[in-house]
Amino acid sequence: MHTEEDLIPISALQHYVFCPRQCGLIHIEQIWADNRLTAEGSLLHRRVHDADDESRAGVRVSRGLRLVSHRLGLVGQADVVEFHNSETGIKLPGTNEHWQPFPVEYKRGKAKPDSSDKVQLCAQAMCLEEMLKVPISAGAIFYGLPRRRQQVELSEKLRKMVAETAQDVRNMIHSQRTPQVKYLKRCDRCSIKHLCLPRVTGIKKDIEHYMQKALEKT
Repeated sequence: MHTEEDLIPISALQHYVFCPRQCGLIHIEQIWADNRLTAEGSLLHRRVHDADDESRAGVRVSRGLRLVSHRLGLVGQADVVEFHNSETGIKLPGTNEHWQPFPVEYKRGKAKPDSSDKVQLCAQAMCLEEMLKVPISAGAIFYGLPRRRQQVELSEKLRKMVAETAQDVRNMIHSQRTPQVKYLKRCDRCSIKHLCLPRVTGIKKDIEHYMQKALEKT
């Protein structure tokens, strides 16, 4: 079990899966810069969090719920957690019915080719499971450009990826060493590209690899 002082942000897992160097720059070196995409994303999250909780037929909606898992050592905030009226689940205050939690993460763009958004959603669900003592089999990601939800099955493979990524992030933060990476096409979407300098760090990494190989041959 992890203490409060040892908790890492759920968002760090999303950053790490997208790019370990980005994660290190943000969570070790405290480097951040907005661009149009991140500003639009922040605005979307504020709108979601600032809206009132609501109830409609068979569904109760909670916004901005604080999440924590001492087993995984994670802390964060859910955009939306829907509670669906169900035969199983938990009893909410003031009700005698059972409600099944269903986390929903909001993203301004479209689905990514990697698993970074799914890892973030699954981490939120695993926090909810620990907090509420109820299994959660699925959640959803709402993407702003197509304006539709993508339902995500919270498989054992995805859960294992969450646990492994959380440990990788924790090891990186404890080491206080920001990884170096090669330039990739996805770097162009990163708001801290001009601070990261992926082409430069990638060249340095290639030189170090070449020198190591050369030494091994002597």
